[in-house]
Amino acid sequence: MDWTMLALLAGISLMVGGLIGVVGVGGVLLVPLLTYGFDIDVHLAIATVMFSFVFSGPVAAIVYARQGSIKWNMVFFLVLGAAPMSFLGAMAISMIPPLGLESIIGGLVGFAGINALRIEKHIADRTADLRALALVVIGGLTGFGSALTGTGGPLVLVPMMVWLRVPVLTAVGLSHAVQLPIAALASVGNTIYGHIDLILGAVLAAGLMVGAAIGARLAHWFSPAALRAIVAWVLVLVGGAMIGRSSMAFLGL
Repeated sequence: MDWTMLALLAGISLMVGGLIGVVGVGGVLLVPLLTYGFDIDVHLAIATVMFSFVFSGPVAAIVYARQGSIKWNMVFFLVLGAAPMSFLGAMAISMIPPLGLESIIGGLVGFAGINALRIEKHIADRTADLRALALVVIGGLTGFGSALTGTGGPLVLVPMMVWLRVPVLTAVGLSHAVQLPIAALASVGNTIYGHIDLILGAVLAAGLMVGAAIGARLAHWFSPAALRAIVAWVLVLVGGAMIGRSSMAFLGL
């Protein structure tokens, strides 16, 4: 991949980082983009994107923490479940064929979009009373699903937390806080069981870090409703396209 393509990807990751910072979803677009737009093997794309989240996740988490949007007592139990399962998710990647991974990612992308479309307004003054065991289980599902699909953490965690009536900003803040351990453990697993493109990962990380910092600030200044709607429709379309492509390839069409 030449420097022109790397520069283009840096710009794209900047925009994606902004979406991640504002609404918690957006990173899921990177794997389909690398796979379909730049013809990179899906296994390598997942591993490289997860590596980039090691650096971008903490940037958004710091901004959310400064705004008081992260409940650290919840983070502890989420990480307790997410850390070991993210490593297992990375190990599972090598056991699933590319078409299977594309179908899984496509399904998650579409689900995230549909879920975002359904969320019109959330009760901002109510936080669900989630017990420690429930948080560990949620963290485990988040870690495994994120590592398996290269989606970081927000895509899996935010819909579950909002469904459980956790305020949107808190849900997004939590997803950023758990992203570092998920991405780090998944990257260790990907190094052992697969391969990471370090140069591409560094380029993606640079764009994501800047975009996430900007987006995280915007999330606390403006209503993300309109942007959430745009992102939701993009996710629905991308998810449908991925499922359609993998289905056609499976049928030999």
